[in-house]
Amino acid sequence: MLFDCSARVVVTGIGKSALIAQKIVATFNSTGTPAIFLHAADAIHGDIGMIQKEDVVIFLSKSGDTPEIRVLIPLIKRMGNKMVALVSNPQSTLAREADFVLFLPIVQEAGPNNLAPSASTAAQIAMGDALAFGVLEKRGFSSDDFALLHPGGVLGKQLYLNVADVYKNNGKPQVFTQDSIQQVIVEMTSQRLGATAVLEVDSSQLCGIITDGDLRRMLESQQDFFSLKAENIMSSHPKTIEADILAIKALEVMKQHNITQLLVVDQGKYVGMIHLHDLLKEGLV
Repeated sequence: MLFDCSARVVVTGIGKSALIAQKIVATFNSTGTPAIFLHAADAIHGDIGMIQKEDVVIFLSKSGDTPEIRVLIPLIKRMGNKMVALVSNPQSTLAREADFVLFLPIVQEAGPNNLAPSASTAAQIAMGDALAFGVLEKRGFSSDDFALLHPGGVLGKQLYLNVADVYKNNGKPQVFTQDSIQQVIVEMTSQRLGATAVLEVDSSQLCGIITDGDLRRMLESQQDFFSLKAENIMSSHPKTIEADILAIKALEVMKQHNITQLLVVDQGKYVGMIHLHDLLKEGLV
């Protein structure tokens, strides 16, 4: 019924159940099911006007017999909306009048006096999540759909932010195989990415990378390093990533190989570099 609903899911309750209702509404909305919250007390003082003809109304109430709920039930029935009850008393007014009853058999709250809602609200929130995710699965709601609804948060960035969205903010450090060590150092320090790509002289094909670690090893092992060329100290077969890959995948590759930068390629052609610091700025780390 929730899946087939052409309008919205309205979730209502009072007291602690009202707070749980708001969370369930948020879960429905964030997983692709339009939903709104209706406070049961405010409903009987005018807010019931927000309910549309095809809306499905979910009631949250442990007892199913609070005064506000009992007043609201016939009003909703008169409007013709389908009613779902999340209730712990199957003999209550709400359970008798609802079209569908989801029985939550809570007989003891967590507190010593069996008064403060705790076990009952935990059951409500679990059932609300189950409903939302059941509809999500039936709808085939994908990670791409989730990203569209969460563009501002870290979760959304993990699902939509591509390497291409990040690396373009950097320079494009590159030298050629026959360039001198002096040229390599100037290129690396000017671009401030701690590395530079090495390209073939004739074809401009990517053939290696030089990192600050390579420079340190050169200084430790070579006496006459000023006679060396870029090809003498580069690391062949550098780690690369395609520009259209998710940025979070770049982070996974960096972690896997214990490195802090990746060369970015577009259909095999070197286009730039992405650094661990870029992913830090985006909040992915």
